[in-house]
Amino acid sequence: MLAQGYSFEERAAEWVQARGWRILQRNYRCKVGEVDIIAEDHGQLVFIEVRARSNRRFASAAASVDRRKQQKLLRAAALYLRSAGKQQNFACRFDVIAFDPRQSGEDAELRWIRSAFTA
Repeated sequence: MLAQGYSFEERAAEWVQARGWRILQRNYRCKVGEVDIIAEDHGQLVFIEVRARSNRRFASAAASVDRRKQQKLLRAAALYLRSAGKQQNFACRFDVIAFDPRQSGEDAELRWIRSAFTA
């Protein structure tokens, strides 16, 4: 599953770069959690959680970013910002890139949720 999770994070990173965003860090880890991708989108910091589901019987990938996960992401982002230097003053948002299985076919479909939640 780790290899599969990594491939979804790779796809998400490629998608982010194709939009012209600059990836500042991947897999930022700290004592309170992890942020999959931290990017800059025209002067705005974007903290991105990448989620994937392989089975349609369960909740969607995006729905798995529940309140508890959101709180962990907010705390991790706060720690990142404390050490971010000039980026401390950037506006921030929290996006989710979710991969859910298609009705037919093997490839999961990417769904971007801009500003999925707020602080």
